[in-house]
Amino acid sequence: MEETGLIAVPNKGPIALKMDVKALLESFYSGKSQRTIEAYKKDWQDFQRFLGVDSEGEAVDLFLSRSPGEANSIALQYRKSLLERGLQATSVNRRLAALRSLTQMARTTGIITWKLEIKNQKAEPYRDTKGPGLDNFKRILSLTEDRGDIKGIRDKAILRLLFDMGLRRGEVVSLDVEDVDLEGKTIDVLGKGRTQKILLSLPGPTIAALDEWLKVRGDFPGPLFLRLDRAKKEDTRITGKAVYLLVRRLGEKIGIKTRPHAIRHSAVTEAVKKAQKNGMDLEEVLDFSRHKDVRTLMMYRDRERNVQGKLSELVAESI
Repeated sequence: MEETGLIAVPNKGPIALKMDVKALLESFYSGKSQRTIEAYKKDWQDFQRFLGVDSEGEAVDLFLSRSPGEANSIALQYRKSLLERGLQATSVNRRLAALRSLTQMARTTGIITWKLEIKNQKAEPYRDTKGPGLDNFKRILSLTEDRGDIKGIRDKAILRLLFDMGLRRGEVVSLDVEDVDLEGKTIDVLGKGRTQKILLSLPGPTIAALDEWLKVRGDFPGPLFLRLDRAKKEDTRITGKAVYLLVRRLGEKIGIKTRPHAIRHSAVTEAVKKAQKNGMDLEEVLDFSRHKDVRTLMMYRDRERNVQGKLSELVAESI
C-alpha cells in the first residue's frame, strides 16, 4: 500500500492508455462559466487535500489511474470523510458530482472504461423556504435608506436585487456595469449553472436603487458592485462572502439571523403568494425564481398554505 495523505491508496499499477491530465482538465472546463469552473476547482482542491497530493493534476492522475474497484473505494472513503467533517448532504453531493463529472469526461475521451458507481447522500428537502419574511426585509432595507452614504447606497441596490429579482448572491456579485440597461429596464444575469446570461426585466424600485448607485459609482466599465474598504482598490469586485456578511450584519441589527439566500427564499415566497392572488400558475413563477423544477416551488406554496398545520388543528379539535 502507498500512503498518500489522509488515506492509504493501493500501489499504482500499469495504465492501459496514456493520460494527458492537462488536456483532460482543459476539455472538462471547456464551455463552463467562470463561476462553475471556480466551484469545481474548489471541490478538486478539497479532494486533493484528502489525497494528500500537491496539485490538481496529481489528484486527477492518482484517482483515474486506479482500477474501477480502487477508484470507487477512494470515492467511498472521501464521502465518509466529508460526512464525518459535518458537511451537509448537498455539499457532499456537489463534491461527489465533481468526481463523477470528470470521470465521465475521462470515459468519454477513452482514458478509462469504467464509471463511478458511488451514490449521492440522501438530502433533506428544504426546511426553511420562508426566509426573514417581508416585514423583516423592509426593516433591513430601511437601515440602508436611513444612511445616505456611499456604502448605504450600494447596499440598498444589492438588497433590492436580492429581493426584487430573487437573485442569488453569486449572480449579484458577477454583474458588470454593461449588464445593466436602465433605459431598457433590463439586466443581464449569469444564472446558476449557466454559461450564457439571461435578460431579466427590472421593476421600478430596483431601477431607482441602481440609478442612485451608478451615479455615485460612475459608469466606467467593470464590476457593478465594488468593494469600498480603504485597503482595496476602488475597482475591486465585491465578493460573495462580503455580501453574505453584509446581509448577516444587517439582520443582526434588527435582531434576526439571516443570509442572502434566505432573502431569496422570502422573495420566492412572496412571488408565489402574489401569483396565487392574481390567478397565475406556479409554472409562471419559474420565470421569476428560475428554478429548474416546479416541484421546488410547490414546497414554497405548501409552506405558505400550512395545510398540515390547519389539518392538525381540525384533528385535535375533534377529540
